[in-house]
Amino acid sequence: MKQLGMHDSPSSRRPLRWPRPLAGSSERIWYGGDYSPEQWPEDVWDEDVALMKQAGVNLVSVAIFSWAKIQTTEDTWDFDWLDRIVNKLGEAGIAVDLASATASPPLWLTQKHPEILWRDERGDICWPGARQHWRPTSPIFREYALALCRKMAEHFRSNPYVVAWHVGNEYGCHNRFDYSDDAMHAFQEWCKFRYGNIQAVNEAWGTSFWSQQMSDFSEIIPPRFIGEGNFMNPGKLLDFKRFSSDALKEFFIAERDALASITPNRPLTTNFMVSATGFALNYDDWGSEVDFVSNDHYYLPGEAHLDELAYSASLVDGIARRRPWFLMEHSTGAVNWRPVNYANESGQLISDSLAHLAFGSNAICYFQWRQSRSGAEKFHTAMLPHAGRDTQIFRDVCELGKDLQLLSESGLTDTILHKSEVAVVFDYESEWASEHTATPTQRVRHRSEPLDWFRALLDNAVTADMVPIAADWESYRTVVLPCVYLLDERNTQRVHDYVEAGGKLVVTYYTGISDANDRVWLGGYPASISDVVGVSSEEFVPLGADHEGTLEHLDLSNGTVAQDLADRIARTADSTQILATYQAPEWTGMNEVPAITVHPYGSGKAAYVGCRLGRRGIAKSLPELFEVMDLDLGQLGAGASRIAEGDAAKVLRVERINQETGQRFDFVFNRSHESATVPIDGKLLLLSRAAAVNESAHAENDVNAASRSDAVSRSNTVSRANDMSLIQQSVTQDAVAQLAVPRSKVPQSVVLQPNGVAVSTVN
Repeated sequence: MKQLGMHDSPSSRRPLRWPRPLAGSSERIWYGGDYSPEQWPEDVWDEDVALMKQAGVNLVSVAIFSWAKIQTTEDTWDFDWLDRIVNKLGEAGIAVDLASATASPPLWLTQKHPEILWRDERGDICWPGARQHWRPTSPIFREYALALCRKMAEHFRSNPYVVAWHVGNEYGCHNRFDYSDDAMHAFQEWCKFRYGNIQAVNEAWGTSFWSQQMSDFSEIIPPRFIGEGNFMNPGKLLDFKRFSSDALKEFFIAERDALASITPNRPLTTNFMVSATGFALNYDDWGSEVDFVSNDHYYLPGEAHLDELAYSASLVDGIARRRPWFLMEHSTGAVNWRPVNYANESGQLISDSLAHLAFGSNAICYFQWRQSRSGAEKFHTAMLPHAGRDTQIFRDVCELGKDLQLLSESGLTDTILHKSEVAVVFDYESEWASEHTATPTQRVRHRSEPLDWFRALLDNAVTADMVPIAADWESYRTVVLPCVYLLDERNTQRVHDYVEAGGKLVVTYYTGISDANDRVWLGGYPASISDVVGVSSEEFVPLGADHEGTLEHLDLSNGTVAQDLADRIARTADSTQILATYQAPEWTGMNEVPAITVHPYGSGKAAYVGCRLGRRGIAKSLPELFEVMDLDLGQLGAGASRIAEGDAAKVLRVERINQETGQRFDFVFNRSHESATVPIDGKLLLLSRAAAVNESAHAENDVNAASRSDAVSRSNTVSRANDMSLIQQSVTQDAVAQLAVPRSKVPQSVVLQPNGVAVSTVN
């Protein structure tokens, strides 16, 4: 079993195998969604296929939750209905991403073998009634699931319409942790493999604390219920999270290999759940086990909507190691599982999809094709909503299909995300460790800091790459380590080597606190890299207002404010430059304590930000910080210097590039609720909620109309904006969105309305 947290190499990951187009079809962006024909009478199927064709759908995922329909009893199999729909789709030119159908076991199986059901930390059984109620360590469940995989593979091995296997579904969404005896025995074996002997486990977990020493692996139990208000051994809990990710991964591998043994030439994937709040599994580790990375992403409502989507999509691209990836699920609007399920804003259906595309996805798919009439997800929106085809959602779905066709024909699938000069590092295990309930403050975890830095960089017109810690972040000019709580010896050495060689590193508070086993590095935080950053903190200073008279915040000399946590930096190297200090009453012990510093190390420089500044505080601090580090924000941000001051912070700019020909696709998104004007290079391909303005033509009142092959500006942009006057407020009548500007008239600009997008290409 592969150990987690290791720096990988290209040879440790499976080669990319991408779903091939159906015979007679050309390669294009995959477009579609989950399809559940078993929920509908067969007389609906023909209508579905016709409407899919109208929308430009060319792939659907089928049979994800169909086990009970396929294997109706232990000895009864029914593939007839599945054959009919797969063939109907294929004959219409719609490929099938066929599921292993193992996501939820049928009731006859759980009734016969209730021992396959997972147990919670109190030992209570998770009974059938929802989904994913199986335990990954059950040998009985594995036997039945692999039998189904083999049956599926044997039955569809020669079907020309099945282009990929969709193995399982969202592993760990509901069954991440299992505390059963099956899990206990598997956890014991996992520990044997990882540590070799029980004394090594004792050392890793620090079991001399609270008399927890073990003398045999049989004494290892899962972190079951220990009483309200008590604290689980941190090293044990961290390893159980690692084990749980590995246990599900090993189950996936077993399914994958069962399918591949019969259909070796068909690519396989499973859908991850990468987002700013999705940490159930170590998806970067899982990324090495799929033929192509797939992800399900559901937007964060509110002002962070686009930024969080971009952050997550960038992280998926990092997990895919900059190879094409597949957006398996997202939503056309409201979901069903939040306390309040907010609807999309006008234009977000188009904007969200193009944003995933901009960050390296070559497939745009939804949950789901037709909105369910019953069941727990009946209020989850779909490509074809309850109100039917005469709806704005379906019109947007059809327009998006045309856009994806145009981008495919223009060569987008031959490009990858253009590499940024700035990497923000993300680490699943640091998140898991920082989740422990006995920490300096429960308000600080790894998860929020990378997103704050990503957004703060966007506020300075820099689109960073989100890079998993095991990936090659050393190849970037500038690297941010945001609350990377765990730094093992390997990554500690990587930090030293990177800065020594000339790298520019930004390290935040709560980084490098502990080793891989959550044992604190001694000598003052962050002890393992304090020589690199040139500071040493002797104490955490949590900030809060839950008790009267406590220190709620700290003002910094640069005008920003620290919240939640600060470091009491007690020592700085002679060569350390202090950029900001705390301005606080003397009784706090924090007045004039360094807050932001820069230290030369080898041929590089390392900055240290010793407190939580939040997105806005980081954004305000970045210009001076980067200047002292000899970094030019204008050069780091693609095209940032050409964007009008005041509009730069409103815009997300992303590039994809063909590494052989140099062809570039520029995507520009409005991340605000105000209009933004941005320059555009090259040939304008697409506009959504936007208007193109040619500078010289505008002066002459001479704007040339172009065909859709030059630019696409959909008529339903008007309906989404409710009134064309929203656009005409920003540009004159001679520059409405339907008019495109020929290449000879550059430079040109685009006015983006809220949720507006422009796509151009430069050869």
